[in-house]
Amino acid sequence: MTDGEKPWIEPVVLVGEVVRLDPLEREDVPKLWRVAQHESLWRWMPMTMVSLADMERAMEWVLSWPAAQTGQGFVTRLRESGEVVGLTTYLNANEHDRRVEIGFTWVTPAWQRTAVNTECKLLLLRHAFEVLGANRVEFKTDSQNGPSRAALARIGAQEEGTLRNHMLRPDGTMRHSVYFSVLPPEWPGVEDALTSRLALRTMGLR
Repeated sequence: MTDGEKPWIEPVVLVGEVVRLDPLEREDVPKLWRVAQHESLWRWMPMTMVSLADMERAMEWVLSWPAAQTGQGFVTRLRESGEVVGLTTYLNANEHDRRVEIGFTWVTPAWQRTAVNTECKLLLLRHAFEVLGANRVEFKTDSQNGPSRAALARIGAQEEGTLRNHMLRPDGTMRHSVYFSVLPPEWPGVEDALTSRLALRTMGLR
């Protein structure tokens, strides 16, 4: 990007039927911490999260991405009430290749298995393909995280392979990361799958 040009990924607000994704701000950090104090949320994350200080460090990292043009964090709120229920991000963005990852996504337990996470994925994928013109949207997950792998396969993301000893877990063990991706020709099918799933979850069905 040259001087005067807009960044590829801008801090936009994405609004759905159930959630609103707002660009992350420092003032959001205490609200995020209040709903993040659940050990289960961090089981598969490559970081320790046991204090507000941990959350502040992690969010400073995410807040550094826009200036580096590598990503954007979004606070997940309920559309009607504005209640903060989690976080999701674009990360590892590459404007030249028009490639971006969706990840570092978590939803507080009270709102898991609802429409929240489904609509987050739908909004971010739709923006990536239809506004950013992405050539590739990728996801990665711990090889031992079976539910995450199954969920990505269920929406039509293609499993590509495993990077062995890819990341170090907080307990010192090595994590193998499984990569999935969605390409432009696959987006309509993925959109249909997510839209159908969102409709079921919005009606309170699984």
